[in-house]
Amino acid sequence: MRDLRCSELASSLEGNNPLVLVDVREDWELEICAIAGAIHIPLGELADRAGELAPEKPVALLCHHGVRSRHAAMLLEDRGFKDVFNVAGGIDVWALEIDPDMTRYN
Repeated sequence: MRDLRCSELASSLEGNNPLVLVDVREDWELEICAIAGAIHIPLGELADRAGELAPEKPVALLCHHGVRSRHAAMLLEDRGFKDVFNVAGGIDVWALEIDPDMTRYN
């Protein structure tokens, strides 16, 4: 696992071979803000739903600030995923650096 800056994620999502973006936040958090195209699997469900993801594809994990997504990345690595990234700073930094019109929350 390595940390992925929001600018790197934005470039990947615009490219020809984008990362699979998994948002591990809770439902109520997605109601406030979300990145289009992200797969929503709350962290508490990830262990049971990891089979919905392809272990051969690069996966970036996103939460509010980067803590839950780091745990999610470790969980996927324990299940054999090789190309796993934690989005450093989470959606809060995404809103600051990439999408300043995005609603932020505490």
